[in-house]
Amino acid sequence: MATLLHIDSSVFPASASSSRAVAETFRKAWEEQHPEGTVIYRDLAANPVPHLTADAHTAGFADPAAHTPGQAAAFAGRLELIEEFERADALLIGAPMYNFTIPSTLKAWLDNVALMGRTAGESPSAKGTPVTVIASRGGSYAPGTPREGYEYVQNYLRAVLVDFLGLDLDFIVPELTMAAQNPAMAELVPLFESSRERAHHDAAIRAKSLAERLAA
Repeated sequence: MATLLHIDSSVFPASASSSRAVAETFRKAWEEQHPEGTVIYRDLAANPVPHLTADAHTAGFADPAAHTPGQAAAFAGRLELIEEFERADALLIGAPMYNFTIPSTLKAWLDNVALMGRTAGESPSAKGTPVTVIASRGGSYAPGTPREGYEYVQNYLRAVLVDFLGLDLDFIVPELTMAAQNPAMAELVPLFESSRERAHHDAAIRAKSLAERLAA
């Protein structure tokens, strides 16, 4: 049975987080299709992975037999994340926008997983693995909007996940999530509600489609 690697990075619980809530919809639909499958779950807000250190970075380019004790210890943790990533048949990533980009905890996970010559480069080890990113944001940064130029979540993740890691990327974007809390955005509440409903619908459809494809 297929293995799903589910990464959450929102600092909020599902009741207050669009990325977590939509990811839950995806995961539920996935598990309905794969009741005997495996879900590997990492909550990066509750249990952040270490930010990349000099030892962890340099160890990735050195012969393991020549690792210093510091490099060996740092790379062991990094290798666990890499192997977990490589075992996944599909990935689900919750990536809310904080200050125009992804949470630092998600950046730390990506920095650990991306290793040139193995997971990244000309022949990435997880090439073609489908990844669904729930890219939620408080406002709208869609093409043609005033803040289009400040969109550093999808642009960045497309560069890393597709161009660097070779994954098959699909975005689901619940937007205007602050409309219900911000009085200045009150007139946008209907658009937010529509975006939320569409995101949950798309998540369920995407999960079911992927599960069926991987089971074939």
